[in-house]
Amino acid sequence: MIIFGIDPGLNGAIAVFNNNKIKVVFEIPVMTEGKKNKKQLNSAHLVKLLRDNLVENEEVSVVVEQVNAMPGQGVTSMFNFGQTFGAIKGICASLGLPIFFVRPSKWKKHFDLINSQKDSSRTKAIEMYPSLSSELSRKKDVNKADAILIARYFFETNIPK
Repeated sequence: MIIFGIDPGLNGAIAVFNNNKIKVVFEIPVMTEGKKNKKQLNSAHLVKLLRDNLVENEEVSVVVEQVNAMPGQGVTSMFNFGQTFGAIKGICASLGLPIFFVRPSKWKKHFDLINSQKDSSRTKAIEMYPSLSSELSRKKDVNKADAILIARYFFETNIPK
């Protein structure tokens, strides 16, 4: 089974999980737009990345972190976030990929990360996958770690009993 764990947003990441192993982790592909060089999702590149990681006759699940607006977050940033979230859903639907949503509280509780520092998910991912420590060495790699843990959560909680 291939699982795409997605931490959505323009600073998010995608982890490709196959048979209890992380195949690859990449940042959400973005491009700049307009005179102010604002970032936006590069949908065509995302489609290519997803397609490139599909395996014929292999079951696939896409697991996306279900997030909501947060107090104090600006209207523009929430609009951009929602736009990216919606584009990810649309891309998965157009590719015929089943999509599941998991709340941060669910997967964080599973890994005992509730009320911990944001960076704790990076530490947890490195503990589980030491070979990825160089890919998770920067503070900003916490989004990659989140994507890894989202995929791992789905794998661990959806194994047929």
